[in-house]
Amino acid sequence: MLLEGKNAIVYGGGGAIGSAIGAAFGAAGARVNLVGRTAEKLQRAAQEIRAAGGEVEAADLDALDEVAVDRHADDVAARCGGIDISVNTISLGESFGTPLAGTDPAEFERPALTAVRSNFLTARAAARHMIRQRSGVLLTFGGYGDPLSDFYLGGFQVALSAVDALRRQLAAELGPYGIRVLTIQSTGVPETIPEEYEERDTITESIVSRTMLRRAATLQDVGNVAAFAASDHACAMTATKLNITCGAEVD
Repeated sequence: MLLEGKNAIVYGGGGAIGSAIGAAFGAAGARVNLVGRTAEKLQRAAQEIRAAGGEVEAADLDALDEVAVDRHADDVAARCGGIDISVNTISLGESFGTPLAGTDPAEFERPALTAVRSNFLTARAAARHMIRQRSGVLLTFGGYGDPLSDFYLGGFQVALSAVDALRRQLAAELGPYGIRVLTIQSTGVPETIPEEYEERDTITESIVSRTMLRRAATLQDVGNVAAFAASDHACAMTATKLNITCGAEVD
């Protein structure tokens, strides 16, 4: 199996993206540790992995809490024998629809501060163990791309670009220890939009219309690409992105 014997931590593991990645990791043979702030969602995601025959543990944890993140990573490493994969998919508390010129500073800063702090803390916690074993994979989700004039994303895209800069720095520093750092680049996964959201169809059409494939990435696509990126099949890849935008972003 692609990730057999690997130990993975998925922050935001109860959310749509995190649970999809966790399920893919479990199906590929990894021991999955789901982390998040909402116990009910975590347990639901964990149960799906168990039902599919995967090995999983769930922990209620705030990825912005330095002490809690370090303690949990140390526990996983001690219990499982190491940490091979860490991926952060937590919600950033973003809000859309208001032009930057009219955005409150606190609202603008929230996603950037959440993204940078949480990705720094979770990467640092895992890296300390990966350095000792001289191997490991750190994944970030969201990616970067050209801004759109008709989308008001507040501080969200700024947050993703900041995380991407962090990814580059981590890759440079951790590469000599055999640790790879990659970004899964997306321009949106329509399945993550709540069904009750009145603009759901409009946003979905906007995402799809900008792609070359005339389709958007699915949650299954996200999970499959994450499993590949974390596997030894991608062992020569670091400091770069895996573009799953269906051609919306062109390199």
